[in-house]
Amino acid sequence: MKQKVSVPFMLLGILFNVCLIAANLLETKVIQVFGITVTAGLLVFPISYIINDCIAEVWGFRKARLIIWSGFAMNFFVVMLGLIAVALPAAPFWEGEAHFNFVFGMAPRIVAASLTAFLVGSFLNAYVMSRMKVASGGRHFSARAIWSTVVGETADSLIFFPVAFGGIIAWPELLVMMCIQIVLKSLYEVLILPVTIRVVAAIKRIDGSDVYDQDISYNILKIKDI
Repeated sequence: MKQKVSVPFMLLGILFNVCLIAANLLETKVIQVFGITVTAGLLVFPISYIINDCIAEVWGFRKARLIIWSGFAMNFFVVMLGLIAVALPAAPFWEGEAHFNFVFGMAPRIVAASLTAFLVGSFLNAYVMSRMKVASGGRHFSARAIWSTVVGETADSLIFFPVAFGGIIAWPELLVMMCIQIVLKSLYEVLILPVTIRVVAAIKRIDGSDVYDQDISYNILKIKDI
């Protein structure tokens, strides 16, 4: 844990955490684009998977594991602060309590669904990216980025929607929502892939890192193993 980190790694880590926190807050708004109904979190959440791909590709699974746990901790911290703020009595003259509570007063069920889905999806994304890189000898980055995202986003949606809305929303509708989220988030990755490729190439050139995860532990609890 005493190893130094580079500026690109630090900046990507910060952006990763910001995207996760922003996505959680934006999830409270439902938007409709071209007749498709989704949450506003879709605008930013897929970026976290793209950053996950970049970190796993350049610095390997162990660094990705560290960033994923930091994102989980920061998300949990912000959620707890929000719940505490909701519980505190509002000033008598303040008229924004209902709106504030709507954004920050997430039900424990939603919090549990969101954090669990994030952990599982993010770690699967990093794992698939890592194993495919070793298996392909570092080739076919585009395929690795897309398939790792598909696996991660699928796991995320399959966990989040049933845990958060099972028994509240009819199962046929839940399945449709899950499929839409998986397709749109994966499509997001495909559309932005040209940018991702250039960013990864630039980081490798600037940082001088291109890690292959040979003989490492994929135990997600070994945070100190970086």
